[in-house]
Amino acid sequence: MSENPYDYENRTGIRLISWQDFHGLCKGLTRAIASYEPEIVLPVGRAGHYPGTLIAQMMQVELYPIRLSRRVKDIVVYQRPQWIIEPTPVVQGRRVLVVDEICSTGETIAMVTEKIEALGADAVRSAVLYAHTKGVSVPDYVGLISDALLMNPW
Repeated sequence: MSENPYDYENRTGIRLISWQDFHGLCKGLTRAIASYEPEIVLPVGRAGHYPGTLIAQMMQVELYPIRLSRRVKDIVVYQRPQWIIEPTPVVQGRRVLVVDEICSTGETIAMVTEKIEALGADAVRSAVLYAHTKGVSVPDYVGLISDALLMNPW
């Protein structure tokens, strides 16, 4: 990992996100995703559970949470994300939507996509609430592009 995505000193300001902002971003993502018609939503925990749950609810599709992280007790200890809760085999033959809170480098989304494809998903797309400019090309759907330190309402 050449750049530390958790180096907050290099952020371009601070942007406060309200619950209303959060809901609007999820609603916009849901509209953009609609034509894909996902059958399953896999929210990436922890913070991806918030948008993933709302998007799954709005789209009326099944939700199967997953988790991978570089952190232990909120401290970055791994260079690469480590699997904590892997995807369920129920993804086989289905159109899957991976939802995460933010895409900094794209490494997490790439790892999840690879795992889901290996399990035989029919199609995989990804959505994030936010993407930094260096990671914006990775997800299929992005709610907001910003290099600011984003402060979620939760």
